[in-house]
Amino acid sequence: MSEQTPIIMWFRRDLRLSDHPALTAACKTGRPVVALFIHDQIVETLGAAPKWRLEQSLGALQASLEKIGARLILRRGNALEVLKSVIAETGAGSVYWSRLYDPDAKERDTDVKSALKEQGIDARSFAGHVMFEPWTVETKTGGFYKVYTPMWKMVRDRDVPAPLSAPTKLASLSQDVASDALSDWGLGRAMHRGGAIVAQYARVGEDAARARLDSFIETRVQGYDTNRDLPWKDGTSGLSENLSLGEISPTTCWHAGQAALHQGKAGAETFLKELVWREFAYHLVHHTPQIVSQNWKPDWDAFPWNTDETAEKVRAWKQGRTGIQFVDAAMREMYVTGKMHNRGRMIVASYLTKHLQCHWKIGQKWFEECLTDWDPASNAMGWQWSSGSGPDATPYFRVFNPVTQLDKFDKNRDYVSAWIAEGRANPAKTALQYFDAIPQSWGLAPNARYPEPIVTAEAGRKAALGAYENRGF
Repeated sequence: MSEQTPIIMWFRRDLRLSDHPALTAACKTGRPVVALFIHDQIVETLGAAPKWRLEQSLGALQASLEKIGARLILRRGNALEVLKSVIAETGAGSVYWSRLYDPDAKERDTDVKSALKEQGIDARSFAGHVMFEPWTVETKTGGFYKVYTPMWKMVRDRDVPAPLSAPTKLASLSQDVASDALSDWGLGRAMHRGGAIVAQYARVGEDAARARLDSFIETRVQGYDTNRDLPWKDGTSGLSENLSLGEISPTTCWHAGQAALHQGKAGAETFLKELVWREFAYHLVHHTPQIVSQNWKPDWDAFPWNTDETAEKVRAWKQGRTGIQFVDAAMREMYVTGKMHNRGRMIVASYLTKHLQCHWKIGQKWFEECLTDWDPASNAMGWQWSSGSGPDATPYFRVFNPVTQLDKFDKNRDYVSAWIAEGRANPAKTALQYFDAIPQSWGLAPNARYPEPIVTAEAGRKAALGAYENRGF
């Protein structure tokens, strides 16, 4: 292959320039690099909020590439067919990409690699989306970890290579390559008016992600182990939306956390554990891909969950109108910011699957529609963990009490005040923004009466335990 044979760098959930093994490898060849993003079927099936957030990220990547003399080529269609077309147009002899681990991406990538190699194209996949490739972490008896804590103990002292530097220049093609306009794709269209609200809280692109990490390490990691459980406090890293689309690598975050740990910052180890929790989700998706669509524990297949997404109790849950303040505040936070506090996620998931006895798939699907930090592995594992049907769960019969949880983690009701407007003389701006972000068809207003609980904490717990007992769990 000549020094002028182009390489196609196929971007997916790796929308950054630094610590990018595939991009670094392409640059090291000295050959021209064609930066490409494909709007394929996997992109098409994204929910409204993830698709909106992807549009923002692609715009940021375009700007980053332009600074180093490159263009991001945008094409829409079947991934393999688009790649073949761009190969024909550019004379490219190689296609590089970063590995993904969810079943849809793996199926696509396996087919693409096989077909390109048959055509004589050098098709290579690289690490980068996780720190530890799923097939490199095994239990002492062989096989993958099905419980988080032993996995953490196994990898916590592993060597993680230092992050790679971003290229300062990309060799470009002599000819122009046709590209779609990002605005023509209309990725954010389904967000309607909610996009303008969520945009106020998004931190988009590689530079913003790095600044967010630096700020967290400098000012908040010290108390992270405690403050991450307080939904009213700015105590988390906020990096989930950036990690989801690969605007920052987990390796970069790991090394920042390790540096903080060596400096004696008390919350750093908890931050590192959260990064490995993300790894755990991806390892499970790789080894047991059914986790995204089926009960991870098959004995839950017979459990009589409600599967009616149109049920009134599901509608109340989706709207943040259950009458349970912790649940409603968390759901409203999601509509305004695109994200939800980690403690809130556990509470809303437990309430839906246990108090309301609705199938975890309902919640999984709704989060996929509404979260800007949606992640296929973390979302699937989180919902199954909460419902009891998944791995490494607390005992299935443990039912979070959303009232006592609020007393413990939001004693002064600061979180509730920030997100619930009804019944307040001077509602917070964030609480009012909920009414600007939600669909107008919901017909909700801040001067409406706040609802009574559709299912109380006590009644929901009793019903859940009764259902478990009747099923022989």
